[in-house]
Amino acid sequence: MRFSVTILGCNSALPTSERNPTAQVLNVSERFFLVDCGEGTQMQLRKNKIRFTRISHVFISHLHGDHCFGLPGLLSTLGLLGRTADLHIYGPSDTEKVFGPILAFFCRDMKYKVCFHSVDTDKSELVYEDKRVEVFSIPLTHRIPACGYLFREKEAERHIIRESLDFYNIPVKWIPLIKKGLDYVSEDGTVIPNSVLTKPSAKARSYAFCSDTKYSEAIIPVIKDVDLLYHEATFLSDNEGLADMTFHSTARQAAEIAKKAGVKKLILGHYSTRYKNTDLFRKEAAEVFQESYLAEDGMTFDIPNSGRDSEF
Repeated sequence: MRFSVTILGCNSALPTSERNPTAQVLNVSERFFLVDCGEGTQMQLRKNKIRFTRISHVFISHLHGDHCFGLPGLLSTLGLLGRTADLHIYGPSDTEKVFGPILAFFCRDMKYKVCFHSVDTDKSELVYEDKRVEVFSIPLTHRIPACGYLFREKEAERHIIRESLDFYNIPVKWIPLIKKGLDYVSEDGTVIPNSVLTKPSAKARSYAFCSDTKYSEAIIPVIKDVDLLYHEATFLSDNEGLADMTFHSTARQAAEIAKKAGVKKLILGHYSTRYKNTDLFRKEAAEVFQESYLAEDGMTFDIPNSGRDSEF
């Protein structure tokens, strides 16, 4: 099953002709999650052929315009498309306070319900789960309350070895327990180890989204060992002082977080428009963490189910 991230926008506050403000779509086994919703998001969804109706959960990191100004337009469009299924929006405590009146004024005749869920930006906690995925908040250090999100697949049950079950005449009623990892115990007390009857399932995959934030090692325990990390890199090290003052990070700092957290891959994004050559971000980060990649609008990053390295 697929686990992938499509970049809809990777720039900071000011959009350019090539890059839109922050927005991403995460596909976890055909469950589509919209992460941030900067201006132009619905146009980017169309360009990338992502059906609006597939999105039922939206995660907003913070209430700066370049991360949420696209939300009112998207909500209105969903109403015009005849949506009837509930839409769930997760974000800092003021999210409903900001967007509730907009919905009441512009979208009063919508046939679907918008459900707001307040996220505590001061601690990491489970904010959503279904049978395949869990989503945890990641406290970020920014000028206003902000949080990232960790998407983690749930561990799948072990795979049955049919030939072994037949050989040992395992009763059908035992199969659910064996898939959960239990050994089989026959009526005469004989124990058949689970390792003889099953194979491990594919390793659960994970993705962490961290934007906007100044350098903070406090997030490392939350994102430790994730397969793919998106970490904002608004500035290069030549503007580290400005990054600190505006509560943002440099490409080098993002790489340091990735290295200390032991992540597999790092995606850089949220570039300041003062930089025309984004290759400099990759170069700076790679000096610290080799597996660093640049986000660009329209790019998709896949995490394979097999555990083999993906080709970015």
